Amino acid sequence: MRESDPARPDGRVLAGGAGPIPTAPVTRPRASVGRLLRPLIVVVGVGAIGYLGHQIGFAAILDSIRTLSWRLLVVICFPYALTATLDATAWRLAFVDHVPPFAKIWIARLAGEAVNATTPTASVGGEPVKAFLLRHWVPMPEGLAAVIVDKTTIVTGQGLFLVLGLVLARTVVPVSGPVLTGMTVLLGLEALAVSGFVVVQLLGAAGHGGRLLARFGMGPNLNNQKWLEGLDRGLSRFYRAHRGRLVGAVLVHLLAWTVGSLEIYLVLNFLGLPVTLLTAVVMESFGAAVKFASFMIPGSLGALEGGNMAIFAAFGYGGAVGLSYTLVRRLRESVWIGTGLLALAALSARPTPVVDAEG
Repeated sequence: MRESDPARPDGRVLAGGAGPIPTAPVTRPRASVGRLLRPLIVVVGVGAIGYLGHQIGFAAILDSIRTLSWRLLVVICFPYALTATLDATAWRLAFVDHVPPFAKIWIARLAGEAVNATTPTASVGGEPVKAFLLRHWVPMPEGLAAVIVDKTTIVTGQGLFLVLGLVLARTVVPVSGPVLTGMTVLLGLEALAVSGFVVVQLLGAAGHGGRLLARFGMGPNLNNQKWLEGLDRGLSRFYRAHRGRLVGAVLVHLLAWTVGSLEIYLVLNFLGLPVTLLTAVVMESFGAAVKFASFMIPGSLGALEGGNMAIFAAFGYGGAVGLSYTLVRRLRESVWIGTGLLALAALSARPTPVVDAEG
């Protein structure tokens, strides 16, 4: 640096003695509408839960929870641990060239789902976190491709679970009314959403998106663009060359959704309200559809409570039981979210990844 070269306000020097370039005043970005709307949605959801509890009576809800007693521990631990293991098994099928240890997949999934549940990111904010936590065993592009494939298969499995519930509702477990009509409509919306998601992946949305942004001067640099195109190639290769793994992952996720019905089965029977396993499957499939429809609401707050009240009432158990069950479910979710956040802290503390982007 020459002493005669004047310094710019940012500390750099202009060659040739040119004067400093005036800089625009620094302004703070305004809060986006979405950023202001998300906390409002949470407040409205919590308010809706409070209103529903007031209408039904909190005493009845607390009596239901007290009736569970020590059985509450079984409800919190058993069904979800089994479904989480099945979901991790399905995700493992999405890894081809680099397969992480199963225990790491299980923990990373738990941590990512905790982020999904605690951030207003439409249930997708934790997906990149999963790939990040496995970066020590899998290159990031491959890890992200596996995450996207897994998200596709889990939503597909949930759609098939709703199909199973509707078939049972029309045959073995007869139920009619607006609930059945609403679930049929939701099935059509899910089919459109999943089909569109797969088509977008096959068309190479990541690479095309980067090139489109580049036209407006906002695109990624060359290395990042190659990274995006590599992600597209990985997704396309998996869908075309590993269809057996794809179908297997969908079926394992379907099994996981079905096993999740044990939660309703256990809670109702522990409360002295007999329910068959097939009825629990139908009820759980309808509740899962409500969560899908309300994915933009953090934790489906309010929407899941209201949906389960309508579902339980349609099966003759009453809205109070539906709300009590949902609050027990919230307690279970809170315990597993806390466990997931601890797993996130543990995996995030690891040293620099040993697998780079080149594999």
